[in-house]
Amino acid sequence: MTVARSLLLFVVAALAEIGGAWLVWQGVREQRGLLWVGAGVIALGLYGFVATLQPDANFGRILAAYGGIFVAGSLAWGMLIDGFRPDRWDVIGAVVCLIGVAVIMYAPR
Repeated sequence: MTVARSLLLFVVAALAEIGGAWLVWQGVREQRGLLWVGAGVIALGLYGFVATLQPDANFGRILAAYGGIFVAGSLAWGMLIDGFRPDRWDVIGAVVCLIGVAVIMYAPR
């Protein structure tokens, strides 16, 4: 159950961080306005709180592992929201990152 909870928290954190960054991007780069930027800032702040809910108590481990989730999640977000089509190197890189997440977070200690 701990692994499932951890993975769910990583997904929620990724949605908050990537979604927040996307909202800021839309507000600034796509000139959608301060409301979008403000919503993005709030989502980015929520990401910070979600990360504290991880069962592991080691900040460095959590953030290092989350980096892999962020990489794969960013590519997925781009595909689903912006119509981005990753090439095989993007996919291979994301898989390598996710393997890194598994090793960092869930290897027996």
